[in-house]
Amino acid sequence: MSEPGRVPLPDPRVSIVLATFNERENIRDTIDSIFRHLGDSVEVIVVDDDSPDQTWHVAEDLGNPRVKVIRRVGTRGLASAFNRGILETRGAIVGWMDADMCMPPAMLPGMIALLETYDVVVGSRYAPGGKDDRQPLRVLASRAINGLATLVLGYGIRDYDSGFVVLRRSVFDRVSVIPTGYGAYFMEFLYDCRRKGLTVHEAPYTFRDRQKGISKSAPSLWRFFRTGLQYVLRIFVARLRRLD
Repeated sequence: MSEPGRVPLPDPRVSIVLATFNERENIRDTIDSIFRHLGDSVEVIVVDDDSPDQTWHVAEDLGNPRVKVIRRVGTRGLASAFNRGILETRGAIVGWMDADMCMPPAMLPGMIALLETYDVVVGSRYAPGGKDDRQPLRVLASRAINGLATLVLGYGIRDYDSGFVVLRRSVFDRVSVIPTGYGAYFMEFLYDCRRKGLTVHEAPYTFRDRQKGISKSAPSLWRFFRTGLQYVLRIFVARLRRLD
């Protein structure tokens, strides 16, 4: 619900952060789609971990002054990449998402409009009306992890590890991204937002398998299950951690 006397957003500029590694086949389509749906009010920050396929070079070659490319050499990690990009943003609204076109940029205008009411808006696969349209094993694993997170962390959030979000810049006055690990950082971020009294809304959408490129989260069964175990650990760490 909206808060009485909530101050309207002071600046129309939106900053969207993309963390990339070997997304050469998708990065141009993703950036083009973001601009197509948000127009001239948006800037895009690409943080690339020195991709062997030179994703960073493709983004630079777009020659768009509203696209900033950060090529990190010798440093890798999804959470730290998003955190690095967030530090470069200028918008009154900040968001981040994957660059593989599994998260539709067409969702962004509606999610941003909801920020007139909420502090944080999450693209959700598991909220009513959402759908996870990937391979059955990945859907099963994701639902299990999110079910555990909902049970342990609470607050009724159904897609705790979404990683598709827009929020008011003022959120960072109260909550920071913990820049370690893969997707579990997002669970901790949402949990801290709710513990500090910020409003979080889940906007349903359909998440589909990538059409181009190879998934980074499940290139092998071993890494797939290892990542899952890390999620479980960080759920309980978040639950036990004291508020700053």
